[in-house]
Amino acid sequence: MAVHELTFGGLRLRVSTKGGTILGLWWNNGAAEVPLLRPAVSDDADALASGCYPLVPFGNRVAGNRFSFGGVEYVLAPNTDWDRHYLHGEGWQEDWTIKEQTASTITLAFAHRGGNTPYEYRAEQAFSLSQDQLAITLSVENRGDGAMPFGLGWHPYFPMTPRTTLLAPARRFWTEVEGWLPGERAPIPVDLDFSSPSPLPHRWVNNGFEDWSGEALVSWPERQTSLALEADGLFRHAFIFVSDTFFDPGFERDYFCFEPMSHLANGHNLPGLGGLQVLEPGENLSGSIRFRPNTMKSKTSPENF
Repeated sequence: MAVHELTFGGLRLRVSTKGGTILGLWWNNGAAEVPLLRPAVSDDADALASGCYPLVPFGNRVAGNRFSFGGVEYVLAPNTDWDRHYLHGEGWQEDWTIKEQTASTITLAFAHRGGNTPYEYRAEQAFSLSQDQLAITLSVENRGDGAMPFGLGWHPYFPMTPRTTLLAPARRFWTEVEGWLPGERAPIPVDLDFSSPSPLPHRWVNNGFEDWSGEALVSWPERQTSLALEADGLFRHAFIFVSDTFFDPGFERDYFCFEPMSHLANGHNLPGLGGLQVLEPGENLSGSIRFRPNTMKSKTSPENF
């Protein structure tokens, strides 16, 4: 495991090869250094205690840990001791290696064969700081013998203060059923309608949002800081997670997750694969997201994008 710190302008980023994770992202707004992602508890923190981790070769869960593709039925194996499902791919649990590095950029990579899934692939994740933003690019190459459906995403943890708001327009909502699985499409609940800046509800949230606009804005009025998130068109969906003390007794309502994804959860078992992309052997899938911090205006609005 190795931890590397990158800086450029007012931005500071700490990246770990353990899980390809972000351990922290901070911005000096001229008055203080503000955390833009939840700081990891330590340098050797695993992905679940980090600030952000990658989802590859796909994100979330597959109902029944099985799917059919190309006339073949595939079975997945659980990859945690607390969830009966195979969860979030291998990227967050693998050791990545450094491919390239400068003072403001770093590219990590790993290859996977066998294990909990039938997938064989190589993934790369590139982090780049510029004067006003962090850009992250995630890519995957199918190194198997046949075509398979692939997806990409990230699992960022954002700080949550009492006055935090989220702006993230989407068109559709997915309910949650037993096993932390997606249920069905439904109208977006009022307290989960983020078409305008809104606070996160004081309850458990673990839901997918379909046809996300590709833009989000997290605002922390107490810190006079906002963070614009912009995703490539590949990432048409998102997932929102707010924990509770039943799931996590130590939860202090100090973070929430907004996860850009190229596909819907359980896409393997949905018509059209839920946005998963079929890659032939040797083909690649790649996409980027960008984080841009700003000093808040007197009134948070979409103009901050």
